Amino acid sequence: MSLPALQKFEKQIGRHIRFLELRKTMIERKIERQIRRFEQKRDGFGKKIEAQIRQFELKRGIRFDDEVRFIRSWIERPLSIGAVTPSGKNLARTMARYVDPNSSGPVVELGPGTGPVTEALVEAGVDPARLVLVEFNPAFCRLLQKRYPDATLVQGDAYSLRRLLETLLIQPASAVVSGLPLVTKPIRERWRLIRDAFDLMVPGAPFVQFTYSVASPLPKRLGGFTAEASERIWMNIPPARVWVYRKA
Repeated sequence: MSLPALQKFEKQIGRHIRFLELRKTMIERKIERQIRRFEQKRDGFGKKIEAQIRQFELKRGIRFDDEVRFIRSWIERPLSIGAVTPSGKNLARTMARYVDPNSSGPVVELGPGTGPVTEALVEAGVDPARLVLVEFNPAFCRLLQKRYPDATLVQGDAYSLRRLLETLLIQPASAVVSGLPLVTKPIRERWRLIRDAFDLMVPGAPFVQFTYSVASPLPKRLGGFTAEASERIWMNIPPARVWVYRKA
């Protein structure tokens, strides 16, 4: 190829590159605009719900601070929050019932949120100093720190339980209580979580899990554990059931 032809070809390539760069910039800007629109709609939806809740509070003379926090967090990260509202008292008390308050080891709670189950555990006689609260949401962590200053608070992903707790726990846990949305995770991740929990607990200790699902969040075909279920708690919104797993 002659030099003039090569120079012409280079100019053509340069024009194509500039055109592609322009297209890339336009596409990126379009995506950014769509993301901003989505965030504005999401924020507007959240504010609308909060305003409706505040109006209801003013009329009834009550406050739903924890519910508002849950709604905001659920809107932002729907698959990481186990519920749209905090666990009801009946559900929380049912979960706490499976934990022996007189046992000596720490009680690990996964995904405590604003602390309704934590409160039920303390009311059932569990010493707050025995509690190890594993929460991912930083806003919930700050709230839990204020409400339960004697508890050990761990901010992190509970699905990495072994990494978070194996060097933290001085002795094996006497129970693990989970408010995690297990059914949103693949079976492999659920099995790894409960396997790691069993390794951190004393033999026969309970892994307590709530679910809105009819079926067990951990299929029995996985084996290696026993399972028992509470009666469906119809007073909770939505109705829920508590499953208790123990290493076989």
